[in-house]
Amino acid sequence: MTSEQPFKIAVSDDALALLKRKLDDTRLPDEVNAAEWAYGAPLADIRRLANRWKDGYDWRTHERKLNALPMFTRTIAVEGFGELNVHYIHQKSTAKGAIPLLFVHGLPRRAIIKSHMCAGPGCFLEVTKILPLLTAVSADHPSFHVVAPSLPGYAWSEGVLEKGFREKHYAEVILALGSSRYCADYLYPTTQLFNKLMISLGYTEYVTQGGDWGHFLTLTAASLYGPKHVKASHTNFPVCEPLTYGTPIVLLQCLIASFTSFERDAAAASQDYYKNGSGYFREQSTKPQTLGYSLADSPVGLLAWIYEKLVAYTDAYPWTDDEVLTWISIYWFSRAGPAASVRIYYEIGDAVFGFPGTTVPVGLSFFPKELVRFPKPLLRSKGNIVFESDHEAGGHFASYEKPEALVGDLRKMFGKSGPAAGVVPGRDGY
Repeated sequence: MTSEQPFKIAVSDDALALLKRKLDDTRLPDEVNAAEWAYGAPLADIRRLANRWKDGYDWRTHERKLNALPMFTRTIAVEGFGELNVHYIHQKSTAKGAIPLLFVHGLPRRAIIKSHMCAGPGCFLEVTKILPLLTAVSADHPSFHVVAPSLPGYAWSEGVLEKGFREKHYAEVILALGSSRYCADYLYPTTQLFNKLMISLGYTEYVTQGGDWGHFLTLTAASLYGPKHVKASHTNFPVCEPLTYGTPIVLLQCLIASFTSFERDAAAASQDYYKNGSGYFREQSTKPQTLGYSLADSPVGLLAWIYEKLVAYTDAYPWTDDEVLTWISIYWFSRAGPAASVRIYYEIGDAVFGFPGTTVPVGLSFFPKELVRFPKPLLRSKGNIVFESDHEAGGHFASYEKPEALVGDLRKMFGKSGPAAGVVPGRDGY
């Protein structure tokens, strides 16, 4: 393991010039009359964003803003794959007893929960709004030291070019959840990477937070490394395996439960997502290389591919054009290139993920426009659930859409009177 190295984004002038040439040569398709969002990203939106990217958007300005973040890289050995150089944000609080927190972003990925699929185009930008809130010092709430890594193949973390970044030659981790079994082969090397990262930073005991893919990764870390290292976990993407006859008590609880309008709306929204919003999974999980040529060569193709999800997966979040273009630019200029973001779907294949079992305290935050939502009685059966919070607004990117709400939940969970107060010895957040 190498020492921590300060990191600054430095996109070359040649890369910027190439992007502009490609945008100059863009050929846009036509569009069905009055299509709006029914056929995908609207032509008017993509034309406006592409023109802005080409002639009005200033990457250097946003690059400078990103470089104000405390970013670093470190090379860490991953069993079976040699060494990977990982990019991460490490923001310390000035509070003496600040709680170490591992934040894991989401990403475009294929996670199958039986027949249910979910995804979101995430990156380290998801932590930027909650970072100053989490590290703020006050007698009224706990403070955190925050570590937010970029997953392998995303932003400026090194990509993996070997086949099967989940294969059994490095480890097979099977998590038993009640009567069901879930294959966490893919999760093991990444959680190993992040646990080693936290320990290398001096955080031998820490808590975690994640949504989307971060849900699976942080709870798997809690299962593998808790309670020795991971002391508690919080998720804003509370999903689990579907009901089965192998869990009759939980099945009965769900059948007789009086569901709220929130939960009934959630079920309807989930069905709509499965039917109308998850079609791109099959291409990414079967022939990612074919799709990768378009994403790597066409900036407008990449823009449309991700922009659609940024809009569809949020709760009417008022995206500015520059916010969108910064998000897309990170994919375009990423160290491993845009195609790396879809290969993961293939590597995961038909692995089944649910709610990784752990004995550490777990907190759940529910946002009404999340992609898929499960009955609370079912979720409560999956672990040591000590905290729940319902919100009136917010979607899949909670940390970016509703940063105050998400941080408020973490403060309640880990605060002096919270159910997970003092879980990290000697670090109560104050």
